[in-house]
Amino acid sequence: MDFSKIPGIDSLGDLKGKRVFVRADFNVPLEGATITSDARITGALPTIKLLLGKGARVILASHLGRPEGTGFEKEFSLGPVAKRLSELLGFDVPLLPDCIGDQIHKSISGIHDGRAALLENLRFHKSEKKGAEEFGKQLAANADAYVNDAFGTCHRSDASMVWPAKLLPSAAGLLVKAEVDAMAKVLDNPARPCLAILGGAKVSDKIPLVNNLLPKVNEICIGGGMAYTFLISQGIGIGNSLCDDTLVQECKDILAQAADLGVIIHLPTDHVVSDSMDSEQFEEVNGDVPDGKAAFDIGDNTATRFADAVKRAKTILFNGPMGVFEKERYSNGTKAVAQAIADATQGGAYSVVGGGDSAAAVEHFQLQDKMSHVSTGGGASLTLLQGGEMPALEALSK
Repeated sequence: MDFSKIPGIDSLGDLKGKRVFVRADFNVPLEGATITSDARITGALPTIKLLLGKGARVILASHLGRPEGTGFEKEFSLGPVAKRLSELLGFDVPLLPDCIGDQIHKSISGIHDGRAALLENLRFHKSEKKGAEEFGKQLAANADAYVNDAFGTCHRSDASMVWPAKLLPSAAGLLVKAEVDAMAKVLDNPARPCLAILGGAKVSDKIPLVNNLLPKVNEICIGGGMAYTFLISQGIGIGNSLCDDTLVQECKDILAQAADLGVIIHLPTDHVVSDSMDSEQFEEVNGDVPDGKAAFDIGDNTATRFADAVKRAKTILFNGPMGVFEKERYSNGTKAVAQAIADATQGGAYSVVGGGDSAAAVEHFQLQDKMSHVSTGGGASLTLLQGGEMPALEALSK
């Protein structure tokens, strides 16, 4: 899609006194009624404060968890989010008891300029997940404009993500705009050389991504569990390492296509192996993975080769860890690659870290502040990078 067609908040004009429906992502982790990480709330604050500063009457909306969709469920109430928003914004952000209906319409009418209210969990209505047009129209009826700042849900067709954008003057919030602009720097005319470092367990999750990136990048480093289907396609022994037998030929075809395009693909040549992931016994081996063993991280030589590729690059995409980084004995590969990306970024390269496990890895190694952009949306960033459908973004660029 054409990212340049996605409008920003400035396109909405004068917002003083206007009711602005902001679809945020407040799907925060909870222990009881206690928020264990408010990162998703603080991530939305720049957009909220910008709108408040323009004198808008801000209507905040989000989902939380996976309720049944048959009405109120206390454990999925956005009450803790309203409380935290009130603390962060310095004024009371009331939680309205629902998200549609006459009572909600009256409550929204009472919001003062430069103040905000939070709707109750959108997913208390089945119609939200179903993407129902009528539900979307009811949400839009309470607003004069719409702002999407929930990047992590932009690959879904939920009613609140699509219909208000189609029915109202609409724009991307600052968080969504930053995500889209960052991905565009990788996908559209990146500074070269352009490098993708791909990992993670499931090769099936990343095949569409590899196919979409092949015409756009100069080099690809492949690590993690996904690498071993590629290795076996080249006749290299992988022992008991992860492998998707149904995709061996496709991996072989990708490597051939890369050669035709002049794209260099780097695969692991040494590995950290063990009898099982939980075994305390492990060793580093070169070449084939021994029978009865499985690889859980790339070896030091591979990590050095991948880091050398990073040093050459001007644009770097990191999507997926190189091994089971959560366990210290299998963390060296991911740490070495992440550190190399951080160093390159500080030296002037542009780096984008995909959401999910990639973001968790750079945070684990306390390197998130040294990257150009760390995505907030795992599934959304992967879908966008692999050229998949992004219904919410498409609705914005109507």
